[in-house]
Amino acid sequence: MEREVQAVDSEFNQVLQSDACRLQQLQCHTSTPNHPLNKFFWGNKKSLVDAMEKGIDLRDQILKLYKDYYHGGLMKLVVIGGESLDVLESWVVELFGAVKKGPQVNPKFTVEGPIWKPGKIYRLEAVKDVHILDLSWTLPCLHQEYLKKPEDYLAHLLGHEGRGSLLSFLKAKGWATSLSAGVGDDGVFRSSIAYVFVMSIHLTDSGVEKIFDIIGYVYQYLNLLRQNSPQEWIFKELQNIGNMEFRFAEEQPQDDYAAELAENLKLFPSEDVIYGDYVYKTWDEQLTWDEQLVKRVLGFFVPENMRVDVVSKLIQKSEDFQHEPWFGSRYVEEDITQDLLELWRNPLEIDAALHLPSKNEFIPSDFSIRAGDTDHDEFENTTSPRCIVDEALMKFWYKLDSTFKVPRANTYFRINLKGGYDNAKSCVLSELFIHLLKDELNEIVYQASVAKLETSVAYVGDMLELKVYGFNEKLPVLLSKVLSAARSFMPTDDRYQVIKEDVKRALKNSNMKPLSHSSYLRLQVLCQSFYDVDEKLHHLNDLSLDDLKAFIPELRSQV
Repeated sequence: MEREVQAVDSEFNQVLQSDACRLQQLQCHTSTPNHPLNKFFWGNKKSLVDAMEKGIDLRDQILKLYKDYYHGGLMKLVVIGGESLDVLESWVVELFGAVKKGPQVNPKFTVEGPIWKPGKIYRLEAVKDVHILDLSWTLPCLHQEYLKKPEDYLAHLLGHEGRGSLLSFLKAKGWATSLSAGVGDDGVFRSSIAYVFVMSIHLTDSGVEKIFDIIGYVYQYLNLLRQNSPQEWIFKELQNIGNMEFRFAEEQPQDDYAAELAENLKLFPSEDVIYGDYVYKTWDEQLTWDEQLVKRVLGFFVPENMRVDVVSKLIQKSEDFQHEPWFGSRYVEEDITQDLLELWRNPLEIDAALHLPSKNEFIPSDFSIRAGDTDHDEFENTTSPRCIVDEALMKFWYKLDSTFKVPRANTYFRINLKGGYDNAKSCVLSELFIHLLKDELNEIVYQASVAKLETSVAYVGDMLELKVYGFNEKLPVLLSKVLSAARSFMPTDDRYQVIKEDVKRALKNSNMKPLSHSSYLRLQVLCQSFYDVDEKLHHLNDLSLDDLKAFIPELRSQV
């Protein structure tokens, strides 16, 4: 037993400095007393030793848990193998026949009242140099609506990154660098008791000073969704993407797939186990989609049902500091004024820059296979890529997929940028250029990624590496837009300042984890052009936008 206690304590110590874990435990600690969430979920040596000192026998508790829950009635089994069904069935009987039988009834949990006190903001002192705003709304359990996925519809809009979105709007103001929204897969956020929808916004230094303004714009966008009513065409886009994903899903490791299906058996009827995660439809074949359900779920996105968490190092010293007992985190709990709550409840206006996304031009409809076309006969039987362009400054290889025959393509470009990594200063300038280019491309790249068409831009050694991959029909459209932007874009001062701040913060945080630090030291020893973090920070602090603008033509001259 002592060995297992040490193992639990070791796992806890590994996350002790994680801001995400510290925030989750603060949310548990400040939840309503007697609520199932009001627990210490990690466990550590102290919690287990304290239990033993109170006369609780840990072994007896484990055996009780085993007796109450470890029986066939509460289990789901998936076996995947290449053998015949008869052989697989015989193995199941042989290996699992001795499992204790029990009633096939899942335990029922009922909870009265809200998870958290309304009208509160919690400011948590961060370990890393970060500014994060989390807004959480409690929704009813939506397990039964797994085909309609109303929470995913709202996550798609609230977490969108295209033109007119919340993120695009906040980035234009210089207040945010990233935003995500949705219901997590963790049992804390998705359970039979409730769903917790979280919007997480990474803020800039100026954004952390505008918390209440940002929340105001969130409610302006929510009001926009109410005024426009749920849109069937958006649901249809999600439906088409889900069907496309399922139809052309790539094979995954069999152990992972078996575990995924076993979990799905707990959530979905057997006929929907394989595709319940992907599909969007209604139970009624006569009803194309359920607008009223989306409206009902949207009704929970109100200030009275919202929890506000701010994670930042810039928490003002206060006599009101409280301590979360398990992680030792310092935090402040404050009331949100009634005037603010009323303003958020009924926004006076909706900023004209906020609007619904445009229709996604990257969703494919042509899934025909090129292998077998007469136009591709000369490449049909090649076993390795063939060079089809061979010039002084460019070589281009092509390989036709005649094996797997799926409508996907992968394009890889490596562009020599000599001088981009010659010294620490040019290295920092090159990395700034890449970050700003990715920032410029974000609205296009995000829209494509929704349609499962992915883009990667990175600096590898002295080369710019560009990858575009996914369903091939719209790939040329995306590639053309990306290359056009890369050739012509020039950073503006406002985006330069935001990205410079973000790069600086990432450099400061880069070696906080032992694993990252050891990898960093290893690369320093092995790589000739691997520059010290402090040296890069020194150059970054001294660089201006004019320095970068003077450097960019040097890079582009080699493309």
